[in-house]
Amino acid sequence: MAEPTGSASPAIADRNGRPRLHRTRHDHSVDPFLSAQRDAAQLRVALCGHWRAAHFDDIESALNSLELTGVRRATIESGAAEMDLAGAWLLREFMRRADQAGVEVGFAGADPPMLRLLSRCLAGEAPDETREVHWIAPATAVEEAVEDIGRRTVHGVRDARVALRFLGEVTLGLGRILLHPSRLRPISIARHIYDTGITAVPIVALIAFLISVILAYLGEGELRQYGATILVVDLVTIGVLRELGVLLTAIILAGRSGSAFAAEIGAMQLNEEVDALETIGVDPVEALVVPRLLGLTIALPLLTLVADLIGLAGGGVLCHVLLDMPTAQYLHRAQGAIASTTFWVGIIKAPIFAGLIAMAGCFNGMCVRESSRELGRRTTLAVVQAIFCVILADALFAVLFLRLNI
Repeated sequence: MAEPTGSASPAIADRNGRPRLHRTRHDHSVDPFLSAQRDAAQLRVALCGHWRAAHFDDIESALNSLELTGVRRATIESGAAEMDLAGAWLLREFMRRADQAGVEVGFAGADPPMLRLLSRCLAGEAPDETREVHWIAPATAVEEAVEDIGRRTVHGVRDARVALRFLGEVTLGLGRILLHPSRLRPISIARHIYDTGITAVPIVALIAFLISVILAYLGEGELRQYGATILVVDLVTIGVLRELGVLLTAIILAGRSGSAFAAEIGAMQLNEEVDALETIGVDPVEALVVPRLLGLTIALPLLTLVADLIGLAGGGVLCHVLLDMPTAQYLHRAQGAIASTTFWVGIIKAPIFAGLIAMAGCFNGMCVRESSRELGRRTTLAVVQAIFCVILADALFAVLFLRLNI
């Protein structure tokens, strides 16, 4: 560390050993991990750089070089430092040494999250989310009903707060990646695109083909009564492109990928792998949630395109079999039935549905605590929430497009 410069207090001697009695102390020092400024009996320490295990010895040397003689109060600013458990341990040891020297230590703002985690671990405290409220048994049926309403309300408010906090953490994670693209994990995103997209092509194609065949078959039976069997082409084309293609694909991925996200992250919670990521200074949301969110957001529109093509092909096969309609006539009629916005109405929904599915799966995975039974419950809940959110969003889109006359 560089030699402190500036004016000195009467308690500090100069290089020749003579006391400096006529100036007020004002020391300032800088190194890659902290900068210290001393004014009389007050010491200000600003943490910076990467406080990680790889720099353990250098950080320890920088902290040991801070002179606490004559200091009554030390203020620590930790906002610019990225800290893992090793860095938090060194900071805690410095605070303990300062306390033994009679120095009052405080933080300018909030203390580092890793230091709070270390303090909770050493104290043996459980996370706040795992603490359950113990209720007194009701005396009457009325009290039981009122208590049940109150319990559900409290749990609902708590779950809403946790969900909003999770949404905020994901938003911050995406913001950090936009500001610092080097934090993006392309290999992880590519793996999730493969898992959620490419491996789902067969089941999505099969379901799209069967649904379009069923739709065309039922439509042909009803429209034949009015002599308008040619409108089967319009029914299949508009139904698949606007609604069924993207909706069925999203529901399939909600059961397939949403449950997988919840199970994977939930198993990591049970094995304390998420806590291990926090310990080494890695943001779990940035490492686990964001790649899954981006991967599914890319995969679902592509799968929707596959479902649209296979669905139109299935409708064409049935029209050829039932109506003896040539393929050229089917394609000509389908082209006339498709408006300029028909295809894009379905594609626009896909990224929104993907975000809802990924958020439901990852959120429930992060909420797993204590037991494998909770893992199974959260996995099922992730699928239910994802399907519900997708259908609700589709209904809202239908109302919106109707208002916009699209």
